[in-house]
Amino acid sequence: MYFKADIFVILYAEKSKIMSKVNINKRRHIAKTITWRVVASTDTLIIAWFLTGSWKIGGGIAIIEVVTKMVLYYFHERIWYSSNWGVIRPTE
Repeated sequence: MYFKADIFVILYAEKSKIMSKVNINKRRHIAKTITWRVVASTDTLIIAWFLTGSWKIGGGIAIIEVVTKMVLYYFHERIWYSSNWGVIRPTE
């Protein structure tokens, strides 16, 4: 009889087998970076406007934040993608 943890390990191992055969294009990382920036910058704009009461200041903060964090996120994503930390590979 399987326990919940056993089923999780089996499902995770199956997903790992599938994912190990998949090539991910760098354009995917760029697309994820851009879409995340839209969400995160909208959040920053709203919070900055709420705190300052000025759309102009909020917009300025959001613009600066877009540039710096987009670059940081891209490199962060690439470093994690190249890392094997926490990756469980099925034994054959």
